[in-house]
Amino acid sequence: MDFNAFYNGQEFEAYRYLGAHTQDRGVIFRTYAPSAHRVSVIGEFTDWREIPMERVGNGQFWEVYVKDAAVGHMYKYRVHHGGSFVDHCDPYGYLAEVRPANASIVYNNKNYVFHDNEWCASRHDLQNEKLNIYELHFGSWKKKGLEETDWYSYREMADLLIPYVKEMAYNYIEIMPLNEYPNDLSWGYQPTGFFAPTSRYGKPDDLRYFIEQCHLNHVGVILDFVPVHFAIDGFALNNFDGTPLYNYPNDAVGKSEWGTCNFQHSRGDVCSFLNSSAYYWLNEFHFDGLRLDAVGNLIYWQGNSQRGENREAMKFLQTLNRGLKERIPHCLLFAEDSSSYQGVTAPIEQGGLGFDYKWDLGWMNDTLDFFKKTPEERKEHYHKLTFSMMYFYNEHFILPFSHDEVVHGKKTIVDKMYGSYEEKFAQARALYLYMYAHPGKKLNFMGNEFGQLREWHEYREQDWTLLHYPMHQSFHQFHKDLIRLYNEHDAFYQNDFNEKGFAWIDCQKEEQSLYVFKRCSEETLIFFFNFSDAPQDYLYEEKGKLTCLLNTNDHIYSGQGDRIDHIETGDNITIPAYTGMVYQLQD
Repeated sequence: MDFNAFYNGQEFEAYRYLGAHTQDRGVIFRTYAPSAHRVSVIGEFTDWREIPMERVGNGQFWEVYVKDAAVGHMYKYRVHHGGSFVDHCDPYGYLAEVRPANASIVYNNKNYVFHDNEWCASRHDLQNEKLNIYELHFGSWKKKGLEETDWYSYREMADLLIPYVKEMAYNYIEIMPLNEYPNDLSWGYQPTGFFAPTSRYGKPDDLRYFIEQCHLNHVGVILDFVPVHFAIDGFALNNFDGTPLYNYPNDAVGKSEWGTCNFQHSRGDVCSFLNSSAYYWLNEFHFDGLRLDAVGNLIYWQGNSQRGENREAMKFLQTLNRGLKERIPHCLLFAEDSSSYQGVTAPIEQGGLGFDYKWDLGWMNDTLDFFKKTPEERKEHYHKLTFSMMYFYNEHFILPFSHDEVVHGKKTIVDKMYGSYEEKFAQARALYLYMYAHPGKKLNFMGNEFGQLREWHEYREQDWTLLHYPMHQSFHQFHKDLIRLYNEHDAFYQNDFNEKGFAWIDCQKEEQSLYVFKRCSEETLIFFFNFSDAPQDYLYEEKGKLTCLLNTNDHIYSGQGDRIDHIETGDNITIPAYTGMVYQLQD
């Protein structure tokens, strides 16, 4: 390891030096604990008796070779500071016990041989191509039984999830954090193991198998990555060497709004830890990209713009993104950022943060707020649906309907819609056509695609039995057809971030809640939306003949069936209530 780079926040492979590594017939253990007075390794190989570790390097690192240790053995570091000690799991450990136990486990990461080289060699940034992401929580997409811990393994999920994703025609999945974490309720966002895939679903090589199978089936995999904070639990990073090594010593900035410990990004050793973790997932597991959680809390102190920019954390982001792109040029980097900071997806050499994409949470909030309102109220809030195009080209945006929008009393996407059961589904179909028609890449959380009505909980699988009900089955079919249309017509995505790819035809129909716009590539698609509760007449005055590709009101989607197959210049058409329609302009 390059020790200067480690202390300067430039190291990306610290995991190759630190942690537990098999060597000859034993294991060499190394940890970083600069303020510790004494460190020992304890484990199964000595019946949990202490084996003293020696200071190495500059005296801030500790090392011991244990000839009796082997793959599969549990271990911890006993870190002495002052007159007491704490037993910690390994910050660089590759595997850990299933919660609530917390020992690290010796693991050999060198055995798995990938066969996805063709996929990895073909990866690129997808700026002008389709990017349609299915977000999921690994442990609650489906379960083997009714118990909370009836999880499918990484290998079992390959056989279950991949065929479903291919059937729906999503081309990427995004998995909520798979780093080890002690509390199921945190969904992985309060990590304790930044190099250890959670043991809930198997071992690291099982996860490698899952990702490889995704790639062999032309499905990309994005991992949710948590660079802002870590779990407060004393057995993990918190006060690892007897001092706040990874977090701030001052609780005013050291504790997050989630009750966790904030990383101190002004420390180079902390940044190297996070750099190495991010690179580890991409390099050692072949993840195609990372979605960085809570980036706004890195841009601004505690996520509050009034407290000012956290320049050291922003420097960390630039170093991280630049370093990852240098090592894996076509990895995809996503920022989940709720702030209005400019330059998240701008190049680093131009002063930006260097992400490929930013979640458009402004679009998400405005859109869902609009659909919660009554038809009368929508007239006054009409421009909630036009505002996004006033800022859209400032960044490269993802349009997300994520897990955060279907929990904690917010209701599910379908249930947010105003009106009766039937009206909710009619509006949700129009909503999703609007989402796919709008410029930007797409992300949809599991269950949304078949009209889940119960809020998501991590301990229950999705309500797949809803597919036995006609309204949910037809909504599911609508999603299949919509995604097929998205995949087949490049006007949906080819010019997402080019102003020539979108134009309003009519966005001044406040009283009727009508919207008409076009998406352009080598073909032109015209979209009509009526978000009122009554049919609305519209005079089409654009040149050319239109052919219908999809109508959200079709009988097959449990609609009323009022469909207009062709439209010509000068036609006065009637758009049914709560309906979206897409037409192809004929040459």
